[in-house]
Amino acid sequence: MRAIVSAAAVFIAVLVAAPGTLSQQGVTEAPAGFELESNGFAEQFCANQEALVDSPNSPLIEDDECNFDAALEEFTGPETVADGLGPIFNAARCGECHIVPIIGGSSQIMERRAGRTVNGVFTDHPGGSLIQDRALFGFATQETVIQNFTNVVAFRSSLSVLGDGFVEAVSNNTLQAIASAQPSSQRGQLINVPVLERPGTTRVGRFGHKGQQASLVSFSADAYLNEMGITSPLQPVENTSNGNPVIDPVPGENQNPPVFDDEGVDVELFALFMRSTKVPPRAGNAGASNVVDGEDAFDDIGCDVCHTPSMVTVGLNTLINGGALRVPSTLANKRIRPFSDFLLHDVGTGDGIVQNGGQSTRNKVRTPALWGLRVRGRFMHDASSFSLEDAIARHGNQASAARNAFNALSSGRRANLLAFLNSL
Repeated sequence: MRAIVSAAAVFIAVLVAAPGTLSQQGVTEAPAGFELESNGFAEQFCANQEALVDSPNSPLIEDDECNFDAALEEFTGPETVADGLGPIFNAARCGECHIVPIIGGSSQIMERRAGRTVNGVFTDHPGGSLIQDRALFGFATQETVIQNFTNVVAFRSSLSVLGDGFVEAVSNNTLQAIASAQPSSQRGQLINVPVLERPGTTRVGRFGHKGQQASLVSFSADAYLNEMGITSPLQPVENTSNGNPVIDPVPGENQNPPVFDDEGVDVELFALFMRSTKVPPRAGNAGASNVVDGEDAFDDIGCDVCHTPSMVTVGLNTLINGGALRVPSTLANKRIRPFSDFLLHDVGTGDGIVQNGGQSTRNKVRTPALWGLRVRGRFMHDASSFSLEDAIARHGNQASAARNAFNALSSGRRANLLAFLNSL
């Protein structure tokens, strides 16, 4: 565990609180906007890394690299073979899949997963359920779906990461309380997943379509390996191609133990960028009477049971991620309005894939956050719905009551509810 200097331990509130906010105990709205500007986290974090980070597996970022612009540049990429790209991968940069309407948003890019289910038990496709579509050495190493093994193939949409620093700063207890308050027929499932930067600890998952990651550092390391094929100290083992080892062209990555040029700093910069993004803003017509009535209809028919309208992040200096990160004032005591409970539900569209949550999650997906909905053109976890009406119609099982209630609304209230969704 990294030692924290005594002065920082004594005066940590002074170090991390923004001017004029140290005595503020109230909750404030998280900053919102579709612009590539820091929410303030990067500035606080980079000025106080040793006071805020308490993990042996989280390297300090050098002063000249520790800023929002450097984190944005690293997130935007691209990575090269010299950086460790491949040998199998899906993209050369985070920005390939997270770009709409700005860097960090969603996109039309899909990923493919596969495996086999026998008697209700899912087994990963050889090499893992994620099928990497690209390879450095052509068809000889490119992954393909093995037909005589596979009976489950699923597509996943690229999720926006805007505002995810605030989601990370939501307490486990908050998510547990949301689940406990839900009717048993609609209750979401919490899963505890490993925090890679704090070995031996777990936390309630909240990122990814299966809630398979709980911290943004873990999320970054996982994406670096599985989407770009680049190992890090948190994910040091190269992926195979359909279960067959492939030699990485970067010699250091083939050593045992591997040698990493950046010692994990790129992963930290990815997390720094995501933690520094603002939440998606509402449209300018959010206060219009039809939109307000549409939100009332949304609540009346029970959509808000899973699409939780708002929640509040933890208090100043709270340790999260198994104690790896101390939450500064830029993320603390902030109200966010994601319209998600970040829990897993069976709404009848599950992809049949199991990740960190065990077999009970096979046909469940995480409730998608609806903030920023108006800038998307494709909906649901597989992005195969091209209208909000179709997405609603596909809701079944735990969401069937809300779907049926939507269908029973008058045409005027249905139109108002859609207007509300298009204001998000």
